[in-house]
Amino acid sequence: MSKYIFITGGVVSSLGKGISGASIGKLLQLRGFKVNMIKFDPYINIDPGTMNPYQHGEVFVTADGAESDLDLGTYERFLDVYTSKANTNTAGDIYKTVINRERRGDYDGATVQVIPHITDEIKKRFVALKNKCDISIIEIGGTVGDIEGLPFMEAARQFQLENKKEDIFSIHVTLVPYIAGAHELKTKPTQHSVNKLREIGISPDMIICRTEYHLDESLKRKISLFCNVKEECVIEVMDAPSIYFIPEALYDQKVDSLIIEKLNMKSKKKFDKTWFTKIKSLGEFNKTVKVAVVGKYADLKDAYKSIDESLNIAATELKARAEIHYLGAEDKDLVRKLKDFDAILVPGGFGNRGVEGKIKAITYARENKIPFLGICLGMQCSVIEASRNLAKLKNANSTEFDETTKYPVIKIIEEQKNVSYRGGTMRLGNYKAEIKKDTLAHNLYKSVAVEERHRHRYEMNPEFIDILEKAGLSVTAYHKGVLPEIVEIKDHPFFLGVQFHPEFASRPMKAHPIFRGFLGAALEVSK
Repeated sequence: MSKYIFITGGVVSSLGKGISGASIGKLLQLRGFKVNMIKFDPYINIDPGTMNPYQHGEVFVTADGAESDLDLGTYERFLDVYTSKANTNTAGDIYKTVINRERRGDYDGATVQVIPHITDEIKKRFVALKNKCDISIIEIGGTVGDIEGLPFMEAARQFQLENKKEDIFSIHVTLVPYIAGAHELKTKPTQHSVNKLREIGISPDMIICRTEYHLDESLKRKISLFCNVKEECVIEVMDAPSIYFIPEALYDQKVDSLIIEKLNMKSKKKFDKTWFTKIKSLGEFNKTVKVAVVGKYADLKDAYKSIDESLNIAATELKARAEIHYLGAEDKDLVRKLKDFDAILVPGGFGNRGVEGKIKAITYARENKIPFLGICLGMQCSVIEASRNLAKLKNANSTEFDETTKYPVIKIIEEQKNVSYRGGTMRLGNYKAEIKKDTLAHNLYKSVAVEERHRHRYEMNPEFIDILEKAGLSVTAYHKGVLPEIVEIKDHPFFLGVQFHPEFASRPMKAHPIFRGFLGAALEVSK
C-alpha cells in the first residue's frame, strides 16, 4: 500500500515547498524507501512551455518530453530519479482532460462541475505513481487561499477522508517573518495560514517554518498551540549555504522519524549518513572559476536554475568554487565585461532579442581562447558566428531571426513548418546522438552514443556542414546520422556547442561530463 505526503504552502510563494519535499524524500530514501514526487500547479496554462521565464523561471524538460516546472529538476537532482509526464500536472491540463471527456459524451449528459469531476481527475493523478514507489510526495503549488488552488485543496481534503489516517501525512510550509523594528519573529502569519488551511478541511501534521532566525521553544509552543500541531512537529528551516544541506537540517529535527511513525512504517534499512558526509565535503575551496552566463534573462537566476546547479556541482567535483555572473546579452558594454571571466556560457532561449550580443560573446570566446559552452540556442549562435566570421558567409543567420537570409545556416525542423500551436509541439525529451571518435565530445562522454534532452524547433542546416567544417567548425555528433547535435572547434582550450540540454542530467554526486570538462578547461586556462 502506497503512502502519501501532501505539501502545501502559505503566506507567500517561493518558500521552498519543492526543496522541502525533495529533502524529506531524500531522508526517506536514506531509510531504504522508494520515493517519487508529483507536482500540481494551479495555473490554467497546460504547461509552462509557452511562459516567459520571468513568469515562472526555467522550463524543465523530462526524459519523455514533458515541459514542466523547475521543481521537477529539484526532484531529480535530490532523489536521482527520472521524472515523467506523470510527475507534473496543471489546472489547465486537468480541465482540458475533463472538458475533452465531456465533449465525447463520457459523462452521459451529467452537468460537469468542479466537484466531483475536476476533483476526481486530480485525485486520480494523486495515485499515478502508487505502483512505482512506497511513498508519493505530492506538492500543491501556489499559496493556500488562492482561488485557483481551491480545487486541489478540496481534492486533497477528499483524498484524506477516503484513505486511512495512517496512509496520509500533511505538511504546511509557512513563513515566520522577522520584524526589524520590533526585533522579534512574528507567528501570526503562520497562524492565519494554518487557520485558512483548516477552514478548507485539512489539518497539517507538521509545519515547516521558513525563518531568518532560530525559533526558541516559546515560539514553537505558541505555533503548536494555535495551529493544533505537536510541538515536535513545528520545524524551523533557515537559509543554508547550499540547498543540499537542508536534508540534514531536517534530519537533526527528526522529521523523517516523525513522518514514518505517523505513517506506521518501519525503515527498510539502517539510515545511511553517507550522503550527508559527501555533501559536507563539498565545502569552500581555495580555487575559484569565474563564469559568465550570457543570456536574455540575466535578471532572473531561476531562468537558468539547472545551469546554475550544474556549474556549481561540476566546480565542487573539481574542488573549486564557481563564481557565476549573469550578463545581459543586450548590454552594450558586454564584450568589455567578458574580459574578467575564465569561461563563457551561452544558454538556450527563443526569439531575436539579445542574439547579436550572444554572437559577439562567442566571437570573443573563440578569438581569445576562452573556454566556451553553447547550449541549444547557444550552439546555434556559435554556428551563425562561425558562418559569418570563419566561413565568410555574410549575414548568415537563422530563419528564426531572418526568414530571407541568403545563408540559412539554422532552419526550422521540417515537421515544425506547419505547426500552429506553440505549446508542447517542439522536439522535446530524450534523443540519441552518435559521437565521432577522437573528438572533444567523445573524450568527455567516453562513449560513441548518448541520450540527452531536447527542447527546440530549429536545427543546424546540414547543407552548410561541408563549408563550415572546411572553415574550422566541426560537427562531431549526429542524430540518426543526419541532424547535427554537437559542434566544436579544434586548437581551442574548450569550444563546444550542443543542441540539447545537458544541464537537466546533472546530479549532486555526479557532475555532467560536459560541465565538468568545461570548468576543468577554465581552471587550466586561468592558472
